[in-house]
Amino acid sequence: MLILASQSPRRRELLGHITEDFIVRPTGCDEAICCADPEEHVRQLALRKARAALSAAPLTENDALIAADTVVFLDGDILEKPRTPEEAFSMLRRLSGRENTVCTGVAVAFRDEIRAFTCRTRVLFYDLTDGEIGDYVATGEPMDKAGAYAIQGRGAFLVKEIHGDYCNVVGLPVAPLERLLREMGVPLERRSRT
Repeated sequence: MLILASQSPRRRELLGHITEDFIVRPTGCDEAICCADPEEHVRQLALRKARAALSAAPLTENDALIAADTVVFLDGDILEKPRTPEEAFSMLRRLSGRENTVCTGVAVAFRDEIRAFTCRTRVLFYDLTDGEIGDYVATGEPMDKAGAYAIQGRGAFLVKEIHGDYCNVVGLPVAPLERLLREMGVPLERRSRT
């Protein structure tokens, strides 16, 4: 059985492209920024989430666990989820007309092994007016998203281009994840094709 240690509906949907045979078991752990380098931060946080999930409920022999964390990085700053609409507006104003970097760290635990990898994607925003930013913030969509935008939602209209893995920007880079699962020997039930 594959276990996703995340409550993100976006990660659930993306993992469903790899297999239908998984369960969701969110874990609570400290998500404070642990280092300035975004890739190392998300890698460490994914490992921290995986270890917290494993200590809460150890795996059986054929279980594998996946944990992940995603951040948006700009000008040396990690842009976390905004706490207020004003903070979301401020983040989006900073992103306007500029390129940001989305980093996701993924940790996989299977049997006696935990492996982690990171994925990086560059995202270029259109020049946005304060009105466009205000209208987007008013939808509420930015409030639980790193960097205050959701590329798979209304935030797609803010994005001029991306360089790299689209699924990474959504929150789970599925192609490298599937490769790692297979490399580790995790049995995957393929989705049925209709």
